Amino acid sequence: MRALYTIIVVLCLGLCSNTLLAAEPDWQAYDQLLKKYVKPGRLNNVNLMTVDYLGVKGDVAYQHTLSQIVKFDTSQLNTKAEKLAFYINAYNILAIKMVLDHWPLKSIKDAGSLFTSVWKKDVGKISGKIISLHIIEHEILRKMGDPRIHMAIVCASISCPDLRNEAYTAKKLNNQLDDQARSFLLNRKKGLYISGNTVHVSKIFDWFEDDFKVRGGVKKFIQHYNPNVKNAMEIEADIDYNWHLNNG
Repeated sequence: MRALYTIIVVLCLGLCSNTLLAAEPDWQAYDQLLKKYVKPGRLNNVNLMTVDYLGVKGDVAYQHTLSQIVKFDTSQLNTKAEKLAFYINAYNILAIKMVLDHWPLKSIKDAGSLFTSVWKKDVGKISGKIISLHIIEHEILRKMGDPRIHMAIVCASISCPDLRNEAYTAKKLNNQLDDQARSFLLNRKKGLYISGNTVHVSKIFDWFEDDFKVRGGVKKFIQHYNPNVKNAMEIEADIDYNWHLNNG
């Protein structure tokens, strides 16, 4: 009886410890894809991280990555960081899938139709449930209250923030998101440039202005990452948004 009791206690402790440990997927295959097919480049006079979509499509790691988010049980995600990292990765993976499912195309928007925008089209499955990019962005990520997501989720376009060439993880997430925001706001063609007393920024800061209130508003958020922006300066979210594919 004592031996049986010991076994039961050990099993219970194991289950409890597994519950408390980080419950993210192993993003190794996805990480390898990003490192292999996401490279610095220049498109339409814009410096950015380009994506070799056809290279991704022909790599077995791509199908493994898709299968991974289909099968992963999101109820295992314990912390906000785990959830943010998972759904940022999932959005970027499924944005790539949307492009490849409708290849060839000049813009991800071409995958939409007169009746349904590309963002609201079913694109794949997470935890076995059909989902759209709209649901991931607006019903999951934005509701988690971290505006830095807008520098991390990538709509497969030139003017989007760059696709990071590593997977997001809960452990590194804060530093990764800060780095994404800083890099985006140092890109004159995509994120921010100063002309006289006016700070010209991406239209992202207009479209999602309310999301930045938790960080003191758009100007405070920008100043945190770009100290050249002064209080007396005016903010204009008027940098042209180029929807052409970020295809390298």
